[in-house]
Amino acid sequence: MRSVLVVITCFVCYFTLGTALEVDTCSNGEKGLEKIDQEIQIGRCKKVPCRLRKGTAVKAQFKFKPAFDSPTLVNRVSAKIVGIPFPFIGVDGTDACKTVFDESGEKQVGCPLKKGQTYVFKDQFDILSIYPSIKLEVHWGLEGSTGDNVVCFEVPARITN
Repeated sequence: MRSVLVVITCFVCYFTLGTALEVDTCSNGEKGLEKIDQEIQIGRCKKVPCRLRKGTAVKAQFKFKPAFDSPTLVNRVSAKIVGIPFPFIGVDGTDACKTVFDESGEKQVGCPLKKGQTYVFKDQFDILSIYPSIKLEVHWGLEGSTGDNVVCFEVPARITN
């Protein structure tokens, strides 16, 4: 059951393409983070908590601008369920370079990333119907080669029928 919750939490990070959503930037004092320009799109979510419907494909898209050069990019995704953080299995620790596009979002550019250049992150995952209906908070970070996050945000979500 815990592994199912962890997987659910991870999928919550990827949402169906929609309008820009206001989210919280990470507050743990990470260096090198540029404030997010509220360019995050999570499905049709216009306000939090974002509702993620079981049995749907979920897309995530957001713009980001690295504060340092990085030859690599890794997903750092976890979810807090009842205050306990769980890594998003299948997403956390995976290569994020394949999800990086140019500023227009049209051309996949991958890595390396250049300081100050604007990129678009785009990806998609399924919210399986076997996931329980649950409230959680998703922590999403893209970690560069230095171990510092290039971008990091948190958003409340709810898995629904």
